[in-house]
Amino acid sequence: MEQNVEKPKKMGRQCDICEQKRAALRRPKTQQQVCRECFYFAFEEEIHKVIIENHLFRPGERVAIGASGGKDSTVLAHVLTELNKRHNYGLDLFLLSIDEGITGYRDDSLETVKRNEIQYGVPLKVVSYKSLYGWTMDEIVKEIGLKNNCTFCGVFRRQALDRGAAMVRADKIATGHNADDIAETVLLNILRGDIARLSRCTLITTGEDGSIPRCKPFKHLFTKCISRLCS
Repeated sequence: MEQNVEKPKKMGRQCDICEQKRAALRRPKTQQQVCRECFYFAFEEEIHKVIIENHLFRPGERVAIGASGGKDSTVLAHVLTELNKRHNYGLDLFLLSIDEGITGYRDDSLETVKRNEIQYGVPLKVVSYKSLYGWTMDEIVKEIGLKNNCTFCGVFRRQALDRGAAMVRADKIATGHNADDIAETVLLNILRGDIARLSRCTLITTGEDGSIPRCKPFKHLFTKCISRLCS
């Protein structure tokens, strides 16, 4: 009588970092196959290295995290909160969100930001176009039409972020712009022939000659990498 012999299960590839757990993700930049825990830790430590090498923050600074409710700013809020604790940066962090007053667009993302406030234990400041300019974006579109409304909104949003940061006495603004965003900006500035902006759009910190500089801790990260962290 033949005995049923169980075939040994094939084990997947081990994590290239810890060499213990099964690899679940591939790091886009290094092509390493790693487990989820090592992927998260390597991601966070890569941001830490960027922060230290570029002297992005100083102990005691108040840092406003530009929070839109999207994946980039949500991940940035998580990473900066975690690294601030792990490496004792000594930063006073808070979330800064802009409400443009666009019905059906900003409502859901503002709810995400409010959840982030609770999840990460970081204070939230919401600044609206209505409170700053006396108009919502919907009201502006009714007056000027759809033509160039994105240009108006972009200018208003940048100003609102600066004014909101000033309200909470921020020393610096951190945004979730990544390598893909910067590449897109470079191409747009080339097509527009905007040499002035082209010369500064790749900088990791801008506005140092102004009252509140902005920095991009995700400058060297691909969108794909950030998306995998959210998966």
